[in-house]
Amino acid sequence: MSTILSVTGLQAAYGRAQVLFDVSFDVKPGQVVTLLGRNGMGRSTTVKCLFGMMPSSGGEIRIDGARVDGERSHKIARRGLALVPEGRQVFPNLTVEENLVATARLGSVAKGRPWNLSRVYEFFPRLKERRTNLGSQLSGGEQQMLAIGRALMTNPRLLVLDEATEGLAPLIRAEIWQALGHLKGEGLAQIVIDKNVGSLLGLADRHYVIEKGCVVWRGDSDELRADPDIVHQYLGV
Repeated sequence: MSTILSVTGLQAAYGRAQVLFDVSFDVKPGQVVTLLGRNGMGRSTTVKCLFGMMPSSGGEIRIDGARVDGERSHKIARRGLALVPEGRQVFPNLTVEENLVATARLGSVAKGRPWNLSRVYEFFPRLKERRTNLGSQLSGGEQQMLAIGRALMTNPRLLVLDEATEGLAPLIRAEIWQALGHLKGEGLAQIVIDKNVGSLLGLADRHYVIEKGCVVWRGDSDELRADPDIVHQYLGV
């Protein structure tokens, strides 16, 4: 199976403070991969490096075999990566519909239906109901749906969700997990960062635990279920 994204020995620093020392993982077509760990361990920094929002100081990032570390964010996006950022970051003064079309692009859809307004509204009916509302008028759950819909409108090959359900009510979290499961069923590769390990075990194919800027454990959901000490040691509060 080919590899969409390959990260090898990634390093990064904020000034003189190095925060990533050795992060390596890969994502194949259709896979859901998680980056697990406590806050401040390097997960979000890894995402920033993937999208060119922060320079790496070592290692390699490759998309379809081509090195992209050092490329600008818009060029990385054109290669098929889309981000649902931490905190959602919808445009507060644009309507739902304006948020969705602001960064829309056809992408390189190999098969199936492309993501457009009609399909996003079908996927998240609540967004259709709120389509004339400003981003600032939405609940946190609706903003998360909008952030996912906005990313899908770029027709990505790999969807990256940083803190997928943070701060959301339980019923809304369940809706988001159901949506991500549906996307997996359609074959969309994903990287998911979240603290809800139980839900991730049912969704993801591979897990990577990051501790102090290094990948300290990797395995599938069965292996993680069988090793509760990993959850306690690296993911417990």
